[in-house]
Amino acid sequence: MPARLAYLLVLAGAALWGTTGLFVQNLYTYGFTPWEVVGIRLIFSAVIITLFLSIVERSLLRIRWQDLPLFVGTGIISIAFFNFFFFSVMEVSGISLAVVMLYTGPLFVAVIAKFVFKETLTAGKIAALVIMITGCMYAVGLIPLGSDSIAAAAVLFGIASGFFYALYSIFGKFLSSRYHPLTITTYSMILGGLFLLPASRLWEKAEAFTEPGVWWNGIGLAVAATTVAYVAYTAGLTHVESSRASILSIIEPVVAIIIGVAVFGDSFTLWQTFGIVLVFVAIIATVYGDTLVGRIMGKASLNRQS
Repeated sequence: MPARLAYLLVLAGAALWGTTGLFVQNLYTYGFTPWEVVGIRLIFSAVIITLFLSIVERSLLRIRWQDLPLFVGTGIISIAFFNFFFFSVMEVSGISLAVVMLYTGPLFVAVIAKFVFKETLTAGKIAALVIMITGCMYAVGLIPLGSDSIAAAAVLFGIASGFFYALYSIFGKFLSSRYHPLTITTYSMILGGLFLLPASRLWEKAEAFTEPGVWWNGIGLAVAATTVAYVAYTAGLTHVESSRASILSIIEPVVAIIIGVAVFGDSFTLWQTFGIVLVFVAIIATVYGDTLVGRIMGKASLNRQS
């Protein structure tokens, strides 16, 4: 797969994650809690993608049982738990802090990948991480108007959300060399869905499922914002370093903010615009940063020799 296509798939997957709010906001109107929406997301996704593969390509449903712990890693340890901590921060301190803390994930990926996959923590990656974090903080409005009084629980839950979010890239990297992206996504959703089925207690909201809108939004959330998003991201991850893929995924909150403004009428400040620009700069730095640094260093070396 060409490198540019791999980067594009990672970006597309992350952008689709950013559409989650379109469906989630509608599901909230039916009285669902955030934890219940996470259950709908994973359970619906597991059913839809399993039925699809059963009809189209059953061979993709075959896995080696010794790899099951890795699928537990992507489906339960990563997807289920990062959602739990992510929504917990929302309840304690609001969406801005939740998003910023969630996107500490690339920091964890860069550090873990350095030791697990021996990926180099280059100057380009470090620069992209710094720009990315700064841009995200501006985009969600934490700076320059942020508050210094942040609850300790929110900070701890936020760090946990970023850590568990990062683990998908780590577990997914191990699996991406052995399985088709659809297989990885399917079993991640199955195991995450099985975990959340009793945890979310959705049977207590059985009456809500008589509403057609719940099904339309649940299916939309499962297909567009989850199944297709994870397949695209995982496919790109096969040919992109985990740390780079994680940084590229920062486009998700940018898409979410744009949808909030265009669809839900959220206010859009100059600082948010500045933050979004920084996020795109981070994306460019992720793809081309090391090349640019190499050229600059090479020119500097030539100048010294001359």
